[in-house]
Amino acid sequence: MNAEYILKTNFPNYGKGEYNRGIMKDLFGEGIFAIDGKKWRHQRKLARYEFSAKVLRRCSVFRSNAAKLASKIYVEALASREMDLQDMLMKSAMDTMSRVGFGVDLDTLSGSDEISNQFIKAFDDSNVIVYWRYVDVFWKVKGFLNIGLEKNLKENIQVINNFVYNLIHRKREQMRNEEGAKEDIRRT
Repeated sequence: MNAEYILKTNFPNYGKGEYNRGIMKDLFGEGIFAIDGKKWRHQRKLARYEFSAKVLRRCSVFRSNAAKLASKIYVEALASREMDLQDMLMKSAMDTMSRVGFGVDLDTLSGSDEISNQFIKAFDDSNVIVYWRYVDVFWKVKGFLNIGLEKNLKENIQVINNFVYNLIHRKREQMRNEEGAKEDIRRT
């Protein structure tokens, strides 16, 4: 009931505001996580359609990626090896979202794709840096001087952008060839 009140019924009263947008803009741009108002409503409508229960039920990637994750955990547990469950969950989520959103199988859970691993590390590190901005009153100066965590953030964002643009390129190529084009939510 409280979540519905905040996220639906009275959402305009819980906006992010200019201060938060300023902090998050470098990483999230004008995306749904960093904006308010008309832009947020427009993006929410798009996402709401794309991620509706009906559309997602037709997309079997959730089950197959959950099975991959469970299998990997099972193998690691049988071998009595330590595992980073948070890392595995993040990679499984990344695999699922890239398959749902773009129809491209990254298979980061296998750990064999160094580029995907770099992306995940860059995205994780960037999130930490962005949230440090809430306590670092000098983050804008550091950004201007391109030093410290702000320099790292710029480098991470370049890794993220390269990865995402490559993913978009792969999807466009896939659509041109029409192989597997029905694997994402846009085509189900």
